[in-house]
Amino acid sequence: MSSSHTDDITEGFVQFNIPSLPDKPCHTYYKVIGTLASDTTPLIALHGGPGVNHEYLNILADLRIPLVVYDQIGTGKSTHYPEKMGDTSFWVEQLFLDELDTLLRHLGLQDNYDLAGHSWGGMLAARHAALQPKGLRRLVLMSAPADMQLWIQSQNRLRKQLPQTVQDVMADHEANNTTESKEYQEAMGVFYAHFLCRLDPMPEPIVNGFAEVAKDPTVYLTMNGPSEFHITGPLANWSIVQDAHKITAPTLITNGQFDEAQDEVIVPFLKEIANVKWVKFSNSVRISYSKQQPLF
Repeated sequence: MSSSHTDDITEGFVQFNIPSLPDKPCHTYYKVIGTLASDTTPLIALHGGPGVNHEYLNILADLRIPLVVYDQIGTGKSTHYPEKMGDTSFWVEQLFLDELDTLLRHLGLQDNYDLAGHSWGGMLAARHAALQPKGLRRLVLMSAPADMQLWIQSQNRLRKQLPQTVQDVMADHEANNTTESKEYQEAMGVFYAHFLCRLDPMPEPIVNGFAEVAKDPTVYLTMNGPSEFHITGPLANWSIVQDAHKITAPTLITNGQFDEAQDEVIVPFLKEIANVKWVKFSNSVRISYSKQQPLF
């Protein structure tokens, strides 16, 4: 990232009041890279997980437009609620939609913004866009599934490409509910090295994202489950297929040749969104990452 752009950084917190927690409001950490001005449309970027932090999205500042990133509730520098582990009535999609709306209003961007979401962040961005907010100008969905049942089917096919010994380790620990074991975590690492990030070593921002989940797995374990391919939380039934046609903003869909988000998981977006473009990167996985420039 060029210093002339990234030297202009504003950081802060916005209070996000949660009706069910009147005595413990959330403080959402955000960062603005560049200058917010009335004649420029900023990009709001939503990180994945749920439960990693925003750090791996900072590279989008190389687009040289005002960029807003933030840590969603329960991760990074935002307020954590470890006491809500397993509470599926608290960790719901609407919570994150409300948080995004609160941030947009706080920054005065609700009437003019572009939105990009990666993975879970793309799912959240798609739902936000389907509500047809008046200020949304353009939408980018990066390696984001339209339906989690399609995602699970895709992951099961990808697993079969791994060495049989790795597949056996995964199946054994999932069957015995011992997915927290070191052996299972190492098997997950093999999967991730094939389909999430092939750079070795992984870039530090991505490593730090995994570290955030390890430090406080509340959101990830509650909403998703032990891994990308063993989904036991309520996200297993998430879908926007029935509402995707409501997305009216011009939309860019991206995925990679070896992405966890295989073509079948994004096809519903291509069928249902009227103004849509699809870009697929060759020799790329779920996180298409470069030290020189973002690949989207």
